[in-house]
Amino acid sequence: MPDSGTEDGSMIEVAEKSILWMKVITSGRQCHASRPALGINAFKAASELITRYQKLYKSFPKKDRLYEPPLSTFEPTKKENNVPNINTLPGSDVFYMDCRVLPGYPLGEVKAEMRRLAGEVEKKFGVTVSFEPQQEAQAAPPTNPKAPIVLALKKAIKEVLGVKPKAYGIGSGTVAAFFRRLNLPAVVYARLNETAHMPNEYCVIDHMMGDAKVFAITVLLLCKKK
Repeated sequence: MPDSGTEDGSMIEVAEKSILWMKVITSGRQCHASRPALGINAFKAASELITRYQKLYKSFPKKDRLYEPPLSTFEPTKKENNVPNINTLPGSDVFYMDCRVLPGYPLGEVKAEMRRLAGEVEKKFGVTVSFEPQQEAQAAPPTNPKAPIVLALKKAIKEVLGVKPKAYGIGSGTVAAFFRRLNLPAVVYARLNETAHMPNEYCVIDHMMGDAKVFAITVLLLCKKK
């Protein structure tokens, strides 16, 4: 399925990381910004929590060269509006974390560490922090790099593009995970320009035409074996 790849067409995706998207809600007490002692600045506390969450990289440091990047990632992304005016100290603040975790770590351990770090911020600022998971998916079993589908795809890529492909894993999620959880050896392949979720995201028509040839030859190779 064409949902991941590189520009030269040399990479075959056989594995994915676990995904945890977490909504983090920090609650304090709203007041006039000129008298901050009357309130509890939820935005200030949440900002420190974001900084503390960079410690997750040290808490879960394992690396696996099968994946690109080869480590778990923990990044703050979306930030919701708090107060509409400048002179109000916000009593509530909401941000989101996008965590892509190597399969060796249970997501329960990641959530527990996020909770522990939030407890430190609660104690320091007098806020309360709550969580609402937006997506939580433990990694599906990887496809064996020596599975027939992978070997056939490698031959097809070399025939069409003249490159030597290799299997790798990614941090993003694809529909291949649904098949892998059913013990079906799914692979993901395409020629892509690494513009996903960037301004002016695009694809190249020649790449799509080449992918179609690769897929057709792969099917023929698999049918011959049967």
